[in-house]
Amino acid sequence: HVQLVESGGGSVQAGGSLRLSCAASGAIYTPYCMGWFRQAPGKEREGVAFILLGARTTYADSVKDRFTISKDKNTLYLQMNSLNPEDTAMYYCAADTYYRGVCSTDGRHYNFWGQGTQVTVS
Repeated sequence: HVQLVESGGGSVQAGGSLRLSCAASGAIYTPYCMGWFRQAPGKEREGVAFILLGARTTYADSVKDRFTISKDKNTLYLQMNSLNPEDTAMYYCAADTYYRGVCSTDGRHYNFWGQGTQVTVS
């Protein structure tokens, strides 16, 4: 059973930075896609950033040029710079073990999820 555990969330002032980490265990193969999603109170879940085979990355327009997704063998990262209050949300990492050629931005295609880590920007 694949387990994903996020860490690195916290409370920061606008303009600050955070780096989120997602440690993966229990997998016998590397997922084709891993991604970060976020959900704020009263809002729908949205895809933030995605990485295909640990290399090709895509980003939501709202975070382009501010966030960077990366991955090593066991850990997924999200470097978040120039944070603003609109970035406040619970952030989740997710893995898609089905090959799709390109990472899906739809959370329904991700079959493994972490418990989430809270990011608060004031």
